[in-house]
Amino acid sequence: MEIKEATIEGLLIIKPDVWGDSRGYFFESYNREQLSRLAPQIPDFVQDNQSLSSYGVLRGLHFQTPPHAQAKLVRVVEGAVWDVAVDLRPHSKSFGKYFSIELTGENNLQLFIPEGFAHGFLVLSERALFSYKCSNYYNKESEGGIIWNDADIAVDWPIKENELIISAKDRLHPTFGMWKKERGL
Repeated sequence: MEIKEATIEGLLIIKPDVWGDSRGYFFESYNREQLSRLAPQIPDFVQDNQSLSSYGVLRGLHFQTPPHAQAKLVRVVEGAVWDVAVDLRPHSKSFGKYFSIELTGENNLQLFIPEGFAHGFLVLSERALFSYKCSNYYNKESEGGIIWNDADIAVDWPIKENELIISAKDRLHPTFGMWKKERGL
């Protein structure tokens, strides 16, 4: 397993060891002992989630607030997504910046996202099976979001806006500026 820090402190790109032959491949998608040794900052996970989405579906940018904030370990089982994490940690030097990476069922890359980030993804393939581990249980009252097309964050989504499929709920998230103002930042 190879772990490297992304361009935003705290985000980790994890590349598992994959063994393949004529029958297919095998890899450990999660090994707590190995992760504890290589990246002790990764917490224990308490909940696994999975979603299936079609081309153009954009989910996000979501987060949960303390005391129900979540760290996540995300990966794509099948298909391809453009995965995005936005730093919402007010005292971080990358506050308001984002990191993006293509996660696919072929590259088997995983992204560790610590608490304090908004997260979203856009499906690039015909369909994508997306899996993620969470360090805290989902809590409806703690859920929040930033609008996917916020001008200040300016995520470079790789699909044209008229091709995107976005839920009504995700279209109503506040801008980054509104979110900062609500928190007195």
